[in-house]
Amino acid sequence: MSSSTSHHSPALDPRIHASLSDLRALAGPARRISLLPKQPSGSILNGRHTSRLRGRGLNFEELRSYLPGDDPRTIDWRVTARTGTPHVRVYTEERDRPSLLLVDQRVSMFFGTVYAMKSVIAAQAAAIAAHRLVAQGDRVGGLVFGDDQIREHRARRGSRGLNRMLTDIARASQALHAGLPEGTIDANKIIDRAARLSPSNGMVILFSDFNGLAEEAEPSIRKLAHRGDLILVQIRDPADRTLPRHRLSVSDGSLQADLDLTNPALRARIETTLQARLNTLNTWSAKYGIPLMRLYTDRPALPQMLEHFGHRGAK
Repeated sequence: MSSSTSHHSPALDPRIHASLSDLRALAGPARRISLLPKQPSGSILNGRHTSRLRGRGLNFEELRSYLPGDDPRTIDWRVTARTGTPHVRVYTEERDRPSLLLVDQRVSMFFGTVYAMKSVIAAQAAAIAAHRLVAQGDRVGGLVFGDDQIREHRARRGSRGLNRMLTDIARASQALHAGLPEGTIDANKIIDRAARLSPSNGMVILFSDFNGLAEEAEPSIRKLAHRGDLILVQIRDPADRTLPRHRLSVSDGSLQADLDLTNPALRARIETTLQARLNTLNTWSAKYGIPLMRLYTDRPALPQMLEHFGHRGAK
């Protein structure tokens, strides 16, 4: 399919290219998840797991007399000792928290053996997160990146900024086709750039297959994890888990490529690369308490995300 395809083309196959209308339509379903610290017991972001969200910061509002039912931990003991009566410090949760979504739409994402391309699942997942963050009062921006272009969006509140970002995600998705060469932008560059852009106490979510991931990106990962909330969302295909033992034809409906997976050398090279990527992500997740979510191309992103967020039997 040509990279010049319009983002509102009625001929789009939603399994191959994400459309703006489909990404907008995820606004309602996105309300079923939460990106706040309080999570269902089975959520990947719940405190019982190795990683959790710290959430928004707190603003000091006032100092007032203690009232029955106040949390004793909020008592200001200095003021209490000076005045002779209990006083508490009152805080309110910060609003308008900045969030950065990093959305991978490189040619390595233009692959899928079951339901959809990895690029489509990434676009759906990013749209769900963007809708939810805007709905809970946060500002949303980020980077939408292909092989040779990065579109940067400043974190903004409301539907206008959200729509601009969804439009860029759809356009980047629709620019993908099987004839594209790999470019010069890799996941490591995006992680480094995010570390420079991310504000203190913000949220960063990276949706990618992490093709080309190198251990040299670890300092930036550590910086992001320490500065605020970081979530890594790895997009995988079932073939990443178990490579088929036959020739595999890959097509976008126009161009086709063949991979001979009966070739032992090719299989070993692919399996080694995939395992190294998994090991690196798992190590970072455990080392820095980073939530790591894996989404597959065998079904839409929404039911998978609902399951990760603790909604059993999600559809």
